[in-house]
Amino acid sequence: MALLSFPHKDSAILATMSTINAKGQYLFDLICHHLNLLEKDYFGIRYVDPDKQRHWLEFTKSIAKQMKSQPPFTMCLRVKFYPPDPAALKEEITRYLVFLQVKRDLYHGRLLCKTSDAALLAAYILQAEIGDYDPGKHPEGYSSKFQFFPKHSEKLERRIAEIHKTELM
Repeated sequence: MALLSFPHKDSAILATMSTINAKGQYLFDLICHHLNLLEKDYFGIRYVDPDKQRHWLEFTKSIAKQMKSQPPFTMCLRVKFYPPDPAALKEEITRYLVFLQVKRDLYHGRLLCKTSDAALLAAYILQAEIGDYDPGKHPEGYSSKFQFFPKHSEKLERRIAEIHKTELM
C-alpha cells in the first residue's frame, strides 16, 4: 500500500499493491486524473527514503523497485519545475498547486531569492489569503499573523504589508 498526499484540500489516495508494481507514470497519471490536472509538465511525485533523503519518482521505472523501505510508502505530488510565466497557466488547479508549493517552499526556506523578491511573493500570498488591503479590516500589524518564512525581521514584515497596501491593487 502507498499513501499519496497532495497539497490540494488535504486529499489523499490510497494506492493498492497492484499500483505499486506499476511504473511511476501510471501512478502519476492516476493522481493527475483524480485532481483533474491537465497541465502536468510542472509536477512530479516525491518520496522520502528511510534516511530522510527526498527523491523524485522515476516514471519509467517500477514504483516498488524505487522504494528502499517496506510499505506503506508516503509520496507527495509536488511542483518539480516552476513555470517560467505563472500568469500563462490556463487551469485554476495548476495555479493553485503552484501557489501552494511557492508558499510551502518560502515557509520552509527552500525557495532561495533576494529579500525584495521574497517580500513581493509574501505580499502576493497575503493578498491571496485575505484579499486586497482594506484599512477597515486590516489594522496596523495585520501581516504579523502570517508566517511566510522560517524567520523574518519586523522590517521585512513591514515591507510585505507596504507592498500589499500600495502595489497589489
